[in-house]
Amino acid sequence: MGEPGPGSSNSSSDDDQHHQGAASPGVPPTPPPPPPPPQKTVSLLQPSQKKKHHKGKVFRVFRSVFRSFPIITPACKFPSLPMGLPDAHRATISGNRITGTLFGYRKGRVSLSIQENPRCLPTLVVELTMQTAALQKELASGMVRIALECEKRPDKMDKTKLLEEPMWTMYCNGKKGGFSVKREANEEDLGVMELLRPVSMGAGVLPGNSDVEGSDGELAYMRAHFEHVIGSKDSETLYMLSPDGNSGPELSIFFIRI
Repeated sequence: MGEPGPGSSNSSSDDDQHHQGAASPGVPPTPPPPPPPPQKTVSLLQPSQKKKHHKGKVFRVFRSVFRSFPIITPACKFPSLPMGLPDAHRATISGNRITGTLFGYRKGRVSLSIQENPRCLPTLVVELTMQTAALQKELASGMVRIALECEKRPDKMDKTKLLEEPMWTMYCNGKKGGFSVKREANEEDLGVMELLRPVSMGAGVLPGNSDVEGSDGELAYMRAHFEHVIGSKDSETLYMLSPDGNSGPELSIFFIRI
């Protein structure tokens, strides 16, 4: 018998590959992979760089400052506030209104976001050394004083602004905590600010990130207007303003460099 030629062998191999590649009758083809999820769009605006002067608000700011002064008693001492209080008192004319948001998972740490208004990107995000549940408990008592203290730099020529410092020691109602850290707004921070864009003030919960806190995780938030008072280059204060001026918890946040 003669040996098959080269052409005959190649034809048989091609037929086998053709039959192997064809889909079996009755078996649906494998569906293509789903498209990647669309990226979240952020419509928040860049904050303006203009320095605002509210001379017409001097009396209202003066009144809000005195209403929000810490009550210093032997049972609740503020070891880091001697420099901040007189400066804030002297510089009420520099106060302007900003939007502040405290948010965090119930079992996680609280973050503070400062915005020019709810439609703008954050100008400052600080991760506080405090659990969300602990802050909610303090707010239920009606008065919260948070002091964020950092040390002056040895280089006298250093021009770092107070709110650009990377780290502060935190005190809450006179009790010393750990270190609070400034950080850049991440994707989750921007997502929260985007969801809260229509909210000028209020408190509630948002659906949590299941990858972080599990399917039952919730992100609690509290947003309000704050009076931003600049006492000096080493002292700035945020006083929370209540909608009706006299109800709800009182919250003040002191940034101090000593």
